Amino acid sequence: MATEVVNHPEQRRYEITSDGEPAGHAEYLLTNDLVTFTHTEIDPSFEGKGLGGTLVREALDDVRERGLAVLPLCPFVKGWIERHPDYIDMVYRSTEE
Repeated sequence: MATEVVNHPEQRRYEITSDGEPAGHAEYLLTNDLVTFTHTEIDPSFEGKGLGGTLVREALDDVRERGLAVLPLCPFVKGWIERHPDYIDMVYRSTEE
């Protein structure tokens, strides 16, 4: 199974394909220094194959390369980050915290 994750900034989402077939997406809002993930969805026919985790990992890697922080409002993204502590440093913290 070959997967590919592509950022589509005009649609404000990362999309994942599996063997060329659309399999899911992660929607976001973008500001100058912050990416807020709002919703992640994997097509039911692709569930249980680890594509959600692949999508989030590659999206976060792209965000990290761009030097941006992440606000994970999407429960899936939030839970994924909690299970992968090497990504916690990316999570936005207000200056009051």
